[in-house]
Amino acid sequence: QVQLVESGGGLVHAGGSLTLSCAASVSRSSFFGIATMGWYRHAPGKQRELVATVTRGGSTNYAYSVLGRFTISRDNAKNTVYLQMNRLKPEDTAVYYCYCRYLIDDYWGQGTQVTVSS
Repeated sequence: QVQLVESGGGLVHAGGSLTLSCAASVSRSSFFGIATMGWYRHAPGKQRELVATVTRGGSTNYAYSVLGRFTISRDNAKNTVYLQMNRLKPEDTAVYYCYCRYLIDDYWGQGTQVTVSS
């Protein structure tokens, strides 16, 4: 019912910035909006981990490792979530996946690569 398309990944040097965007498309209009949107990341050899989430009402949740460096936001009218990433570190290198929860189901984007060189 929901398709997610990410953009904004790339290669940057440590200390640089990137902004990720994810647009969600709901196949059929519903009274119920997308409750939660966010970003997870998966680096080789590590488990997928939460980066940040934001609810429709604006409540946010961040991984400790990105706290103070990343900012998540959303535009409810556009069903789009953003992740502003500042002061990037090599350990931020991963495939970043857009996520949303709609009704009782979870949906995932295809992922966008973020690479931070030292």
